[in-house]
Amino acid sequence: MLRSERGVVLLEVIIALTLLTVSGLSMIAIIASGLETQRQVRRHERELLAADRVLAAYALLTRGDLDLRLGRRAVGEFQIGVQRPEPTLYRVGISPGDAPDVELLVTVLYRPVSP
Repeated sequence: MLRSERGVVLLEVIIALTLLTVSGLSMIAIIASGLETQRQVRRHERELLAADRVLAAYALLTRGDLDLRLGRRAVGEFQIGVQRPEPTLYRVGISPGDAPDVELLVTVLYRPVSP
C-alpha cells in the first residue's frame, strides 16, 4: 500500500466516523423528543381524567345545587364555570386552574323546572 493511499483510507475512516456520530446524535435527540412528548401526553391524560371525575360529580347535582353553584369557582386544581343559558339548561365548563380561559371539558345538563 502506498503512503498516499494510507492517508486516503484514514481520511475515509474519519469521515465515516463523523457521519456515524452525527447520525447517532440525531437519533438520540429524536428519542429524547419522543419521550418528552409521551410524558406531556400522559400528564394531559391524567388531567383530563381528573376533570372527567369532577364533571361527572357535577352531572349528578340537582337543579337547586346547580343554582347555588352558578358562576366561576375553584374546585381543587380546576376552575368550574356553571351558567344557565335557558331556564332548564345548565352549561358546565371545566378549565385548568392556571388557564381559566381554556376549557378542558364542557357539558350541558337538562334540569326540568319543578311544578
